Amino acid sequence: MANSNADAEEKKEMDIRSFSSSQHNQTPYIHKVGVPPKQGIFKEFKTTVKETFFADDPLRPFKDQTRSRKVVLGLQAIFPILDWGRSYNLRKFRGDLISGLTIASLCIPQDIGYSKLANLAPQYGLYSSFVPPLVYAFMGSSRDIAIGPVAVVSLLLGTLLRNEIDPSKHPDEYLRLAFTATFFAGITQATLGILRLGFLIDFLSHAAVVGFMGGAAITIALQQLKGFLGIKKFTKKTDIISVMKSVFHSVEHEWNWQTILIGATFLTFLLFAKYIVSVLSSID
Repeated sequence: MANSNADAEEKKEMDIRSFSSSQHNQTPYIHKVGVPPKQGIFKEFKTTVKETFFADDPLRPFKDQTRSRKVVLGLQAIFPILDWGRSYNLRKFRGDLISGLTIASLCIPQDIGYSKLANLAPQYGLYSSFVPPLVYAFMGSSRDIAIGPVAVVSLLLGTLLRNEIDPSKHPDEYLRLAFTATFFAGITQATLGILRLGFLIDFLSHAAVVGFMGGAAITIALQQLKGFLGIKKFTKKTDIISVMKSVFHSVEHEWNWQTILIGATFLTFLLFAKYIVSVLSSID
C-alpha cells in the first residue's frame, strides 16, 4: 500500500514537471536589441553613400589577394569573357550561332528603319547594330540584355538634329553632328554606369514612363505616314496637328496607291502573325 502511494506521488511530480516544461517551451523568446551608438555626421554620410552606391561590395573579391591575383581579377571584372570563356564549348557556340542568325534576320530591316527615323543613311543603322554587341561580347556580363539602337532614341536624335541642320541641304554637317551627339551620349551613359547611378530610375514614376513610351509610339507611328502614303514633301515637325495637316494637304496629289497597298499588306500580315502566335501560346 505504501509502495502504491509512493508511485502515485512520483507520477504526479513527473506530470507536474512535464507540464511546467511544456509551458516553458511554449513561452516565446524575447530578445532585447540595444540602440546602436550615435554616429558622427561624416561617418553616417559615408555609410549611407556606401550602402547606396556599393551595396554589393564589388571590391570584396580583391581582399587578401596577391598582387598578381588582383590584376587577374581586375581584368576579369573589365572583360568577363576572360572568366566564362574558359568554359565555352562547341555546343554553346552552336546555340549562339542559331540565335545570332535568327536575331540578325530581324535586326537588319529593323535597324535600317531606325536609321531612317534618325534621317541617316541605312548603313549607319547596320553599324550601330553590329559594333555595340561586338564590344559587349567582351565587356558585358548579361546574357539577356539587348544591345543596339532603339526606336525612341533614333526618333529623338533625328528630331534634335533636324531642328539644327537640314539633312537634305547639308548632309555632311548633319552626319558630323549626329556622330558628336552619339559620342557625348555614350560618354554620359558610361559615366552613369561607372558612378553606379542606376538607382535614379527608381525616382521616375510608372505613369511618367508609360506616358513617355506611349507618346513616343504615337510620334513614331505618325512619322511612318510619310513612307506609308508615299508623300515626298512632309513637315519637319513631330506634333500630331502639324503631321495630320501635312497628310491631308497632300491627299489629292502626293498619295501613292502602290506604297499604300504594299504597306497595308505587310501590316495585315504582321497583325495576323501576331494573332496566330498569341492563339498558339494560349493553346500550349
